[in-house]
Amino acid sequence: MPELPEVETTRRGIRPLLVGRRVEAVVVRQRQLRWPVPDALDNALPGRTIRDVRRRAKYLLLDTEPAAAVLLHLGMSGRLRVIPSATPAAKHDHVDLVLDGGAALRLTDPRRFGACLWISAGGPPHPLLRHLGVEPLSAALTGDYLYRVARQRRVAVKNLLMDSRIVCGVGNIYANEALFRASIHPLRAAGNISLRRYAALVAALREVLGEAIAAGGTTLRDYRGADGTPGYFVTSLAVYGRGGQPCLRCGTKLKLVRIAARSTCYCPRCQR
Repeated sequence: MPELPEVETTRRGIRPLLVGRRVEAVVVRQRQLRWPVPDALDNALPGRTIRDVRRRAKYLLLDTEPAAAVLLHLGMSGRLRVIPSATPAAKHDHVDLVLDGGAALRLTDPRRFGACLWISAGGPPHPLLRHLGVEPLSAALTGDYLYRVARQRRVAVKNLLMDSRIVCGVGNIYANEALFRASIHPLRAAGNISLRRYAALVAALREVLGEAIAAGGTTLRDYRGADGTPGYFVTSLAVYGRGGQPCLRCGTKLKLVRIAARSTCYCPRCQR
């Protein structure tokens, strides 16, 4: 599933091609995605101009003028491209936002776990965005913040890091990598970690996410950026997907366990 770096890479790829463009039409070939594509998208979006492309957690928001927004999610295998609007649609090309000048933003989603939704102006926050926590790359995420929210919690620190109500957008790959860099055992109780170590975890998380964005994300199977290139951070993974292999720091065999139904790889010697 595309995680924050992959979504941010997509945002950076499509934003220069969308901002200032007017949407001429919406073409929906398949409405039954994770949530049905609403008729309001077809009816209200044409004629509006895209004024910005933002990311919130793993969601993309196309802000329009007059004020409203399109909410996009890539699901498990989704991809967004800006292509000539006359390009024939393939089997899994479900939604086109046709732009002035002959281009279109096309959503391709083989597994149909993605989303293309409409947010009207003036209403309450969208339910998918309402309870999201702090952005991991924002100044709001600090060691002190994690230390405070973790007090009295017995949940594993990896689960805390991936709880979107606390920190939004951190997926399995980057939680594994950040915990390794911070030398924190993923099963350690969140309430049993010092302020100093939480500060180190925040620094490690920012470092991992920044490097992954610079590398265009991580491609394990399906992910491709807006320009069709894979994410090259896969070559920098220290623990994720390396269960049973030697630790790159100490040579100890990496352990692979499941935490909250997600594969978790760590070094039993380096991470405490």
